[in-house]
Amino acid sequence: MPNDRHANAESRLKAAMDQLLAGDIPEGLRCDIKSLSILAAVPRATLYRTYPHIKEEFENRMGRARGATGEPDPRLAQIDRLKAEVSSLKGRLSRMKEEASEFKALALSRLAEQHDEIQRLRAALQDRGNIRPLPVRSRITTDQ
Repeated sequence: MPNDRHANAESRLKAAMDQLLAGDIPEGLRCDIKSLSILAAVPRATLYRTYPHIKEEFENRMGRARGATGEPDPRLAQIDRLKAEVSSLKGRLSRMKEEASEFKALALSRLAEQHDEIQRLRAALQDRGNIRPLPVRSRITTDQ
C-alpha cells in the first residue's frame, strides 16, 4: 500500500512537471517547485524529502528549457517581453522629447530672427521718408 501511494505521488509529480514545462500553467501558478507540488497535490516538504530526484530533474529540465527556448512559463516570458518593450518605448519617448525641445528652440530662434529682420526693414523704410510704413498685423496667418 505505501508503495502504491509512493508510485502514485511520483507519477502525479512527473505529470505535473510535464504539464508545467509544456507551458500549460494553471491560473495563479508559475513554473516553479512550489507550483509543481501544488499541482501534484504533494506537500513541498515531501517533495524535498522523499522525491529529491524529481525536484532535481524538474530544475534540470527547466534550466535546459530556459537555455533552449527561453522562459518555459509563457506568462513570465510575456512579462519579460513587455518590460523590454516598455523600456524601449521610454527611450523613444525621451529621444522624441529631446528632439521636440531642440525643434522648439530652433523655431523660436528663427522667429526671433525674422522679427528682428522685419523690424530692421520697417525702420529702413521709415528712414527713406517717402514710403509709408507697412501695417502691423496683430495675428500671423498662413495660407495652405
